[in-house]
Amino acid sequence: MEFNLAQVFEAIARGVPDRECIVWRDRRLTYQQVDERTNRLGNYLLSCGLGVRAERDQLAGWESGQDHVALYMYNGNEYLEGMLGSYKARLAPFNVNYRYVEEELIYLLRDAHARAIIYHSSLAPTLEKVRAQLPDLEVLVQVADESGNALLDGAIDYEQALAQASAERPAVEWSPDDLYILYTGGTTGMPKGVLWRQADIFVAALGGQVVPHSGQEFEAIEPIVERAVLGGSNLRVMPVAPFMHGAAHWSAFHTFNAGGTVVCPDVVHRLDAGDVWRVVQRERVQGMLIVGDAFAVPLLEAYKAGNYDASSLMFLITGGAIMNEALKRRMVEAIPHLAIIDSVGSSETGSQGQHVSSNQVGVSTGTFMAAEGNVVISEDMRRILEPGSEEVGWLARVGRVPLGYLGDREKTERTFPVVEGRRCSVPGDRARMRSDKTIELFGRDSVTINSGGEKIFAEEVEQAIKQHPGVYDAVVVGRPSERWGQEVVAIVKLRES
Repeated sequence: MEFNLAQVFEAIARGVPDRECIVWRDRRLTYQQVDERTNRLGNYLLSCGLGVRAERDQLAGWESGQDHVALYMYNGNEYLEGMLGSYKARLAPFNVNYRYVEEELIYLLRDAHARAIIYHSSLAPTLEKVRAQLPDLEVLVQVADESGNALLDGAIDYEQALAQASAERPAVEWSPDDLYILYTGGTTGMPKGVLWRQADIFVAALGGQVVPHSGQEFEAIEPIVERAVLGGSNLRVMPVAPFMHGAAHWSAFHTFNAGGTVVCPDVVHRLDAGDVWRVVQRERVQGMLIVGDAFAVPLLEAYKAGNYDASSLMFLITGGAIMNEALKRRMVEAIPHLAIIDSVGSSETGSQGQHVSSNQVGVSTGTFMAAEGNVVISEDMRRILEPGSEEVGWLARVGRVPLGYLGDREKTERTFPVVEGRRCSVPGDRARMRSDKTIELFGRDSVTINSGGEKIFAEEVEQAIKQHPGVYDAVVVGRPSERWGQEVVAIVKLRES
């Protein structure tokens, strides 16, 4: 059996209606309340004439038949409601980086052919500057915030939109083929919209496996609800990273699909490490999602400088960037019961594996236990390498992989090749698989430095530099060299004594 994300959420909400679903500042929304609010949002969007233009079986992998909804917001309940409400209307929401300048915003919204946008009032001035250059944009829903900015012409207030819409389930037939769209960060070129079937991303990244990373899928909706009812009552997870990045909203939906509570930091416009620990203490947060050293360093410093109760915090997941080994050691010294989980994956693969560090099992960085369906393929992309091969190849996923990149047939065919008769997702990470199926991850090929014919993985060098106790942070890049073609350069920030 395959599942739609709206279908799964609705079923869990019926199973745990009074359980807290989203907590942010003074807002404490139950599953029943979020289910009703997202029904209202879905019905409002449908009333604006948005919907499905073509079903999946009529389309190529790089094509979408659904109208797209831009989510241009900071973290908060409205972001996650925006995703769920869109899914309930069979629309495809997508992430917008709130730090984009005008030209970047124009590019993204045009590339996505966004017909609707849900945005915070504080971002309204930037949107106003570009909206005349967005011919597809018809529906504007503005979320009030502390900025006090007035509604843009033609926009509706978010809460007003909900109030005037029906709380009944939207009158559409949800499909496992409905799209989940995630725009890449543009680290290897312009941002690209990755198109997933909801049935596939549910299994690949959002908790749709009976045992994580096992490949064992649910055969009916009832066991999913049963797991949520029995296992989610004490699960309280705080994604600290912005929801505009996949890792953060994957964490949120993983929590929803386990029947847990998503907690947001009070401060969402930037990382306020002290605020994070205050919320952990106040809400008895059990798990936290961050992105590598950039989050971990200030969080550890704030924890040591303050007097916070982190006794509830059992696990810290870092997704999107790994945490260096020396920093992990300092973290588990400060919070001895903590488990640190490196999660490897990408917009094009979902979750591919994890590595756990703790005082009980030891601390290390750079290897991952591969999830089911993950392989390493040869450099020429013609062979799936056997575990134990000494070849450094490409980390790939087979099975439940994306359909393609929105509007880009060439990149779709290049990134999702057929190898040994199996369609693969190959986003560009270099790796080797050991005989025990652990993965040695070397980093993204696009940041590999070729010096005198030798390939140097920038991330490996960064990790080595960060082991030095006097280093606060470091970035390694290649620069042109007359002798070597490229040479390794490190930009280092030293720790203040």
